[in-house]
Amino acid sequence: MLQPVSRLHPVWVVLGAVTVIFHIGLIFYGLTPALVSRPIHMALALPWILILAARTPFERASGWLLTLLGVAACGYIALNESVLANQYGFIYGHLQMGIGVFLIFLALEAARRAIGWPLPLVALLALAYAVFGEHIPGQFGHPGLPMQSFVGTLTIAEGGLWGKLTGVSVGVVAIFVIFGAMLNAGEAGRGFMNMASACAGRLTGGAAKVSVISSALMGSISGSASANVASTGAITIPTMTRLGYPRSLAGGVEAVASSGGQIMPPLMGAGAFVMVELTGTPYTQIMAAALLPAILYFVTVWVGINAYATRHDLRPMAASEQPAAREVLITSLFFAVPFVILLERIFLGGYTPQYAASIAVFAGMLLLFFDVTLTFSLRGFASRLAEAVVTAGRQVAVIGAIIICASLVIGVLSLTGLGVKITSGILSLSNEMLWPALLLTALACLVLGMEVPTTAAYVICVSVAGPALTALGLEPLLAHLFVFWFALLSTITPPVCGGVFIAAGMVGENWLKVAMKAMALGIGLYIIPLAMVANPDVIRLGHDPVWAVFDAVKIAVGLTAISFGVIARRATWLRGLLVVVGALVIFAL
Repeated sequence: MLQPVSRLHPVWVVLGAVTVIFHIGLIFYGLTPALVSRPIHMALALPWILILAARTPFERASGWLLTLLGVAACGYIALNESVLANQYGFIYGHLQMGIGVFLIFLALEAARRAIGWPLPLVALLALAYAVFGEHIPGQFGHPGLPMQSFVGTLTIAEGGLWGKLTGVSVGVVAIFVIFGAMLNAGEAGRGFMNMASACAGRLTGGAAKVSVISSALMGSISGSASANVASTGAITIPTMTRLGYPRSLAGGVEAVASSGGQIMPPLMGAGAFVMVELTGTPYTQIMAAALLPAILYFVTVWVGINAYATRHDLRPMAASEQPAAREVLITSLFFAVPFVILLERIFLGGYTPQYAASIAVFAGMLLLFFDVTLTFSLRGFASRLAEAVVTAGRQVAVIGAIIICASLVIGVLSLTGLGVKITSGILSLSNEMLWPALLLTALACLVLGMEVPTTAAYVICVSVAGPALTALGLEPLLAHLFVFWFALLSTITPPVCGGVFIAAGMVGENWLKVAMKAMALGIGLYIIPLAMVANPDVIRLGHDPVWAVFDAVKIAVGLTAISFGVIARRATWLRGLLVVVGALVIFAL
C-alpha cells in the first residue's frame, strides 16, 4: 500500500525547486509557446494536488495513476505544439480525442481535490450546456457544436485549458506566489507582527488593531484569507482572548482583517493580474486604482474596533508583549528590502511586474541566510529555502487548478455565446438602469462566491455581467473592481464563509457569532464597491490624485458614521441617524 509522504520529503523539495526554477526561468528565457508553457504548468501542479493532498489510500493510488497519465497527456500537447497549432482547435483521430476528453476530466478532478465540488460543478454545468444546449428552445439555446471542434478548442488550442487566464497563472501569479513563499519562509512574517505591534499595540483595542495592520501587510503578499487567518491569527487571537476580548469579537476581527488581503495590492489573490489580462489595463494602474478602496476597508475595520471599545473593555497590549525597537527595525528589513526592490523595479525601473517580482525573489532568497539576530547560517538557509520551495509549489498548484478549471467555463461561454445572452438578460431585468444592474450583479457575485474561490467567482461573474455594466456606462476597470469586491463577500458572509470558519475554530466559538461580528466590522466590504460607483474618482489615484483623495476622505467620513451607527453603544435614534448621515455623505454629497 502506498504511504503518505512527508511534506518536506526530498521528493517534494526537488519538485518545489523545479516548479520555482521553471516559472522564474520563463521570465528570463523569453517567449515560450503557450501550448508548451501552460501544459507544463499543469503537469507540475498535478502531484501536489493528486498525491501530496490525498486523504485516503484510494485517493493516493488513483492520484499516482492520474498524475502519470496527466503528465503524459500534458507532455503530448507540449511536444506536439507546432503540429497542434496548425490544427486550429480541430481534433483529428481517436488518440487526440481521448487525450482531450481526459484533460478536461483531469482539470475537473484536480480542482475538486484542491478546493471541493462547487467550482467543478459549475464547470460541469457549462460543459453540459455546450453539449446539450442545442436542444434548449428559445434564445438560451445554441446551434450546436461539432465535438471535434468543441473538445479541440478547449484542449489543443488557446481557447480553454490553455487560454489567457492560464497564461496569467503561469507567467505572473506563480511568480508572486513564489515571492510570498520566499518572504514567509524567512522572518518577514515576524517583521509584519512586530511592525504592527509597534504601531498599534499601545492603543485602545491594540491587540485587535495589531491584527488589522499585520493582516494587511501579510495579506498583501499572500492574497489568501485562509492562509492569513491561520498565520497571523495564531498570534493575534490568543493575545486578544488573553486580554479579555469576547471570543466572537477576537475571531471576527481576525477573519475580517485577513479577508482584506485579497483586495490589498500587490497580489490581491491573483485578481490584479487577471484584471490586467481581461481589461488591458497596466498593472501599475490597477495597483493605483485598488489602493485607496483597500485602505478604506482597513480604516473601516479600525473604526469598528473603536466602536466596539464603547461596548467592551478592549485593553491595549501590555508593554512586556511589545517588541523592542531594535527587533522591530531588524525584522522589518526582512520584508522592507524585497518590497522596496519590487516597487522600485516596477515604478522607477519601468520593468514588468513579473520581472520585478523575480528580482525581489532573489533578494528574499538571500535574506534566508540570516535569522532574526542577523546570524549567518548555511544550515538555516537550506531549511528555510526547502520550506519556501515546497510552500510555493503547493500554492502555485492550487491556484493553477482553480484557474485552469475556471478557464473551461470561460471557454464554454465564448464558444456558445452564453455570456452575451446572460448579459442581455441582465440588461433586460434591470430595465437598462445602472443601479438595478449593479444590485443584480452583486447578488450573483455573492451567491457564486459562496461556493467558488474569489478569483474564479470574479472571472465567471465579470465575463457575463461585466459587458452589461460597461454597456450601462460604467468604465471597464471600475466594473471589474466592483465585481471582484462582491465576489469577496463570501469570506465573511454566512452561510459559507471560509475565513470565519477558520477563525471560529481557532478561537473556540460558535461560527455564526463570529460571522455576525465580522460582518459588522467588515461593513465596508458591502458599501465600498457601491461607493466606488457613486464616487468614481476614488479609483483614479494615478490620474487625478487630488480628487481621488478627496473622494476617499468623504467615503471614510461616511463609513465612520455608519460603522459607529451599526456597532457603538448609543441611543437607537442616534445610531439610526449616524447610518443615514453616513449614507448621505457617501452617496448624495
